[in-house]
Amino acid sequence: MLQVEADVVAGDWPTAMDWPALAQAAVAAALAQTPNADLAAAPMAVEVAVRLTDDAEVHSLNRQYRHKDKPTNILSFPMLAPDMLVALANSDDGEVLLGDLVLAAQTVAREAQEKAWPLPAYCQHLIVHGTLHLLGYDHETGEAQADHMEALERAACAALGLPDPYEG
Repeated sequence: MLQVEADVVAGDWPTAMDWPALAQAAVAAALAQTPNADLAAAPMAVEVAVRLTDDAEVHSLNRQYRHKDKPTNILSFPMLAPDMLVALANSDDGEVLLGDLVLAAQTVAREAQEKAWPLPAYCQHLIVHGTLHLLGYDHETGEAQADHMEALERAACAALGLPDPYEG
């Protein structure tokens, strides 16, 4: 069972959006594209927390945890080592928290506008991207890893009816 909590805590996020439903669909799409796809159907609760906040908070977190003194669109904070995921998928231990995703309102809105994507669609792409990081994928560790992660992102975005995030 997949549980996604999405909370708007700061920033100019549209209040009319069903952020929990959008986040749930994006996390599920990412999980379905990975070799760890059985996590989505695991006998335990798989949880991801999504925090929608402002650039100031993300800037602070990025500086503190990644030593980068600027805001970014999304940060991923995995709670498990990737090698533990397969073992957990076959257990019935109750629940597993994959990790937290934190999105920055102003950066995300600006990037969505630059790419001519609707804000909810761009957020879903970023949540797919962040979920893949929670699962241990890392596009910054080499070209082969980046290509593999991008292929998973493309497939998950296509399953959500989103355009190819790397086209153009």
